[in-house]
Amino acid sequence: MQFGVGFLRKLGFAGVLLGGLAVMMGGVMVAPAPAQAQSIVVEGNRRVEAETVRSYFRPGPGGRLGDIEVDAGLKALYGTGLFQDVRINRAGGRLVVTVVENAVIDQVVFEGNRRLKAEQLSTEVQSKSRGALSSAIVQSDTQRIVELYRRTGRYEVTVEPKIIDLPNGRVNLVFEINEGAKVGIKEIRFVGNKAFSSYRLKDAIKTSESGLLSFLSSTDVYDADRIEADRDLLRRFYLKRGYIDVRIVSALGEFDPERRGFVVTFHIEEGDQYKVGAVDVQSNVRSVEPGMVRSMVRTSRGDVFNSEAVEKSVEDMTIEAARRGYSFAAVRVRADRNDATRSVDLTYVVDEGARVYIERINVRGNSRTRDYVIRREFDVSEGDPYNRALIARAERRLKNLNFFKDVKITDEPGSAPDRVIINVAVEEMSTGEFSISAGYSTADGIIGEVSVAERNLLGRGQYAKIAAQFGQRTRGFDVSFVEPYLLGYRVALGLDLFVKQNLASNYVSYDSRTIGGNVRLGFSLREDLSLQLRYSGYQQEIKLPEVLNNCNIDPTWGPILPAPACYADGEASLPIRMAIANGPIFTSLVGYTLAYNTLDNNRNPTSGWSAELRQDFAGVGGDVNFIRTTGEVRRYHEIMPDFVGVAKVQAGHIAAWGNQQLRMLDHFQMGPSLVRGFAPSGIGPRDLTPGTTGDALGGTAYWGASVEVQTPLFFAPRDFGIKFAVFADAGSVYDYRGPASWARTGETLNVADSNKIRSSVGAGLVWDSPFGPLRFDYAIPLTKESYDRVQEFRFGGGTKF
Repeated sequence: MQFGVGFLRKLGFAGVLLGGLAVMMGGVMVAPAPAQAQSIVVEGNRRVEAETVRSYFRPGPGGRLGDIEVDAGLKALYGTGLFQDVRINRAGGRLVVTVVENAVIDQVVFEGNRRLKAEQLSTEVQSKSRGALSSAIVQSDTQRIVELYRRTGRYEVTVEPKIIDLPNGRVNLVFEINEGAKVGIKEIRFVGNKAFSSYRLKDAIKTSESGLLSFLSSTDVYDADRIEADRDLLRRFYLKRGYIDVRIVSALGEFDPERRGFVVTFHIEEGDQYKVGAVDVQSNVRSVEPGMVRSMVRTSRGDVFNSEAVEKSVEDMTIEAARRGYSFAAVRVRADRNDATRSVDLTYVVDEGARVYIERINVRGNSRTRDYVIRREFDVSEGDPYNRALIARAERRLKNLNFFKDVKITDEPGSAPDRVIINVAVEEMSTGEFSISAGYSTADGIIGEVSVAERNLLGRGQYAKIAAQFGQRTRGFDVSFVEPYLLGYRVALGLDLFVKQNLASNYVSYDSRTIGGNVRLGFSLREDLSLQLRYSGYQQEIKLPEVLNNCNIDPTWGPILPAPACYADGEASLPIRMAIANGPIFTSLVGYTLAYNTLDNNRNPTSGWSAELRQDFAGVGGDVNFIRTTGEVRRYHEIMPDFVGVAKVQAGHIAAWGNQQLRMLDHFQMGPSLVRGFAPSGIGPRDLTPGTTGDALGGTAYWGASVEVQTPLFFAPRDFGIKFAVFADAGSVYDYRGPASWARTGETLNVADSNKIRSSVGAGLVWDSPFGPLRFDYAIPLTKESYDRVQEFRFGGGTKF
């Protein structure tokens, strides 16, 4: 070809003339055909077909394999991971490709791993059984295993891959692992914090310091991603408390060789605390009056500025406007700061948002949880107007399900300018629970529980639990099932079956056995307000130890008239023996619970309200008729940094209806849950009939009030979670309305009944331990009746392991 071109160049114009002449003569002058692609010879292959190797070499323009095409084919062969070595030579117009195939992995084995299971490691490495052995992939797998161990705090881990040759080109790949000791976070430091102590700030973040109980958690392991998330948590902590200029300048983790652990340092610039100034609502949407959404505002003049309250106000106002038919209304906040008064004026502005519709909702990452379980948490679906507030609420709901490690909702443009696609990415977590619990309290003695629970049954979002309790004075068994979306509606259906037995003790002289069940329907009226309707049916039977039942069974005097001798060993109270004589009693009731909750943390609250009103109406069938009403209100408030005040009031009343008399067993039996310093059933009406055991009879009404201040024990390790509390309680139980005489024996009850205020003061230790909540209280009664029973020290709690 090169010769032909040179020749034509020499011919110059003559060549062109001859070509044109040939055309005019009707003939066609055909250029010389290009050389065919070079033949490719493959050598050294045993498992890979030669034609497969040839397919990676693609001829370039003109059908030739130039240097560029050969180099691309070489890289492609290496990229397959099938070959250990590839060499290419040209010989006599042929391309000779000599390959050395990688061995085939027979097994991938992990040795020395105790903290991480082989199944977990297998899913993380790319080297697989029956796959090709690649040194590059093996090195990548080695580094991946090291990273996995470092996430668990094993920074001294070493991983050495070894290859064991087998016949027929097969090998075993063995990763020898030396896990090393756990390297935790030895210290968390805060620099620049003045308003809040370091102890308090440690509670605001997820990362924790290594301590005696670190083996129960993994938050003491250095994790750069978690540290970065802690920066945001600290920022939100300050913004919630009025520090609008706060900056978390840096979060650094440094390894300290001497302490063999990490030191994490957060640098903070707090700024000044601001309060809320004027609050106004404006609307630029003609159909939306400011008064329509003003009630949704959660910020008031004089309040400490709270970013969460502002965000919640915007969300509630947006949702309220959408509920009233203004789906595209958008709410924004205009904040005008006044540095002189350290205040922020807030103006909530309702604007007409962009008219955008949801084209599609994509759900990804849910291998077990069914799609509809995720989609039903959205108040919007495909085709509905796009509302960012509703999307944010759906994201919060999905996180609160506790089915997923992580939930992220993003959006992207749809097929048209007025269309948007919602992408929901979830990372699932284990939802099964098996626990063995043990505990002790002064009321119930030693008690244990074994339970099996599943929060996401069969991926349907249902909850199921089976539990058995056994102990010195309490035994029981219960089964629970909850369907959170009954018939597709946001109504929770709960079913319970239970058997419970309480044995006689120093506080009650009789054994009781209760068998029954509940049907519950729960409604969320708002995110902070819920309603539960229920039906309960249960049969209750009580028995006495033989020594306390002589008056009914002693043949020496008969069942009609009492004999003094039968009281010699201490007889049970008349109402108790009457309840035994009447046999098992079936109670059938309907009721409801209205609950209000604005606590910042249900497990360890520092601010907010919690209120509950319960009413039960017995007499829907069954053997007893009564109306029972109880209520409780709690208020948590941070008096000063690290000091949380708790105020609680409670009250209750029960009354029989129809012609029935209220049973003694249906009365309120109160003790330390009302006023600490008193024994269980230690307060209220009591049987003072000579010769009896002096049982508590209970009252038809009670009230109680309590104030408490809690503060951490600063000298105790933070991971212990111990708080010191001082408290004062007051309350009373009174108005016994049960049986007071028994014609069968001619007995008359001597009832001591007084509405005198019982009160006490005391101190305690509250331990929110990894084993479960534990509490130690010592209370001194200040006012009481002579017949009340005192118990100054009380301990209660439980463990799970």
